[in-house]
Amino acid sequence: MRSDLPLALAGQTIGLFGGSFDPAHLGHLHVSREALKRFGLDRVWWLVSPGNPLKSKGPAPLAQRLAAAHALVDHPRIIITDIEARIGTRYTAQTIAALQALYPGVRFVWLMGADNLAQFHRWQDWQEIMARVSVGVLARPGSRIAARTAKAAGIYRHAKLPAEAARLLAHATPPTWCFVNLPMIDASSSAIRARGDW
Repeated sequence: MRSDLPLALAGQTIGLFGGSFDPAHLGHLHVSREALKRFGLDRVWWLVSPGNPLKSKGPAPLAQRLAAAHALVDHPRIIITDIEARIGTRYTAQTIAALQALYPGVRFVWLMGADNLAQFHRWQDWQEIMARVSVGVLARPGSRIAARTAKAAGIYRHAKLPAEAARLLAHATPPTWCFVNLPMIDASSSAIRARGDW
């Protein structure tokens, strides 16, 4: 195991929460805490990405975004990492494949907000992601309906786990996904940037 990567042991369940975190905010932290609880995860790793291929404008420097995330997070089971920059992956499917090779026996769950599910079918190799890991979808303000009518939700309707069985998600065989509602915190990185608070 490389010493510059987070520790995970075979049999553990790790939620992967990817994004630019530009900047990280209380909404990210809230969703991560809820994911630990609702999906019964051992850890949540924030994958602070070098950049988002779906966004035309680059984010703030990676070191600045990592520092802000570390300053915000005070939870022992939420781990901040720049693992994509360290292993040289750009797309989520590549990252997941690399992590599965690096951490045999660890069960990864991809975590996303409901707003991301609505455009998940635009991601590079999104069906490979569904084939490799279970996916936990967490409600976000104003995105519940868009998520439920998403192309990915329709194609994988047969693979949806009911919310009351959410704790089984990490141990289910992909493709499996689960949508959970949770109390809302209306915070967004784009709104923080627009206010000039970043």
